[in-house]
Amino acid sequence: MSNYKPFVLGATALVLTTVAVTGAGLHYSQSKAYIKDSPKEIVDEVWYVINKEYVDGTFNQNDWRDVRKEYLEKDYANKEEAYDAIREMLGLLEDPYTRFMPPEDFENMQIDTSGELTGVGIQITKDKETEEVVVIAPIEDTPAFEAGIIAKDVIVAVDETPTEGMELNDVVNLIRGKRGSEVVLTIRRGEADESEIIEFPIVREVIQIHPVKAKVDANSIGNIGYIRLTQFSGQATGEMREAIADFEKQNVDGYILDLRSNPGGLLYASIDIAQMWLNEGGIVSTVNRVGEVDRQDAKAKALTDKPLVVLVDGGSASASEILSGALQDNERAVLVGTQTFGKGLVQSVRRLGDDSGMAVTIAKYLTPSGRDINKEGIAPDFVIEIDEAVREELQEDRTKIGTMADPQYSKAVQLLDEKLRTGTIVIPEKQAVTKPKEKAPADG
Repeated sequence: MSNYKPFVLGATALVLTTVAVTGAGLHYSQSKAYIKDSPKEIVDEVWYVINKEYVDGTFNQNDWRDVRKEYLEKDYANKEEAYDAIREMLGLLEDPYTRFMPPEDFENMQIDTSGELTGVGIQITKDKETEEVVVIAPIEDTPAFEAGIIAKDVIVAVDETPTEGMELNDVVNLIRGKRGSEVVLTIRRGEADESEIIEFPIVREVIQIHPVKAKVDANSIGNIGYIRLTQFSGQATGEMREAIADFEKQNVDGYILDLRSNPGGLLYASIDIAQMWLNEGGIVSTVNRVGEVDRQDAKAKALTDKPLVVLVDGGSASASEILSGALQDNERAVLVGTQTFGKGLVQSVRRLGDDSGMAVTIAKYLTPSGRDINKEGIAPDFVIEIDEAVREELQEDRTKIGTMADPQYSKAVQLLDEKLRTGTIVIPEKQAVTKPKEKAPADG
């Protein structure tokens, strides 16, 4: 399984809010006058949001009231010092997804969620153990994908500026820039003892994502409806519905749904798409520090009951894991590929009083059977690795993705054939899965 966990918007299901909290003075009125209109006010506001909403009621074994006292006893000459203190305070939680954003970064985040940004088209994360900036996956049909950036590449420098010790947002800001301008990413690829350093000059573009790519594969076993979903964006639900409806009119014999390198996106897009494949059963549960707060179930809205195989890999994260986990738990589909990313946390994004913002982890996702996506990821029913030579071949010639030259797709076709001939697919006994390292992402 991949050793990284996402915090980037593209790989995270978010609850977007614009509520400005007035600060812990609501609960500690004796200190309200003391901190009002001072840099301490924003520190207290962040503390209050964590105190009220954070998923872990132990606050990573920290006495959160003592933390408040410690940080309000300090003096801050300006907001920048207060912002540094906030980052330090949030660092006590050891949660890469709970983060503070100064006004400029918060504004950039809002641009990201609008569905259009200027950059190279990659999701990146920071390995918690090594602190290295790692590529989760390039987005298809973007400059990074065209240049040859691949999952697990380590970004060691941006325009010759080393990324060592940098905050992830700072790396993102270096990668982004004006449309038509060039950025050079210095990449380390491969394991430490066999790695190589490669420079990729990439021209920035406006990144627009068309999430669904669909085709009918007139294969020897019959007509296969192949759907590749690259992101759970606002357009994904409508495009998926149209693709399935079109394939049903063409009377396809079975489906292959490709979620490889899909970093996630909108929670409700994954739920809506799950409804298209499921007539009954659970889809996902949301659990906060009190207990289960929401459970989504299928509502007899399936558009097809034909055999389905789902392709996943280490770049399949968040909403991809919700969908694939629901289909697997309900025995609606078999999964082929490699272990998924392991990102199952919910972030609420809040605007703060000075137009800065923060993302705070408020809950986690469980599959219908109760599996913790964040800890385990989703294990495929059939593990099919792709060796480096074949991966590079597919990267260089994308027309081979979703064809018999693609080993994971080829296995999916074999399984559909088995299902169509015998009415069942014999799933091998699952092997134990090694727990992944902690990690986290961002878009560039």
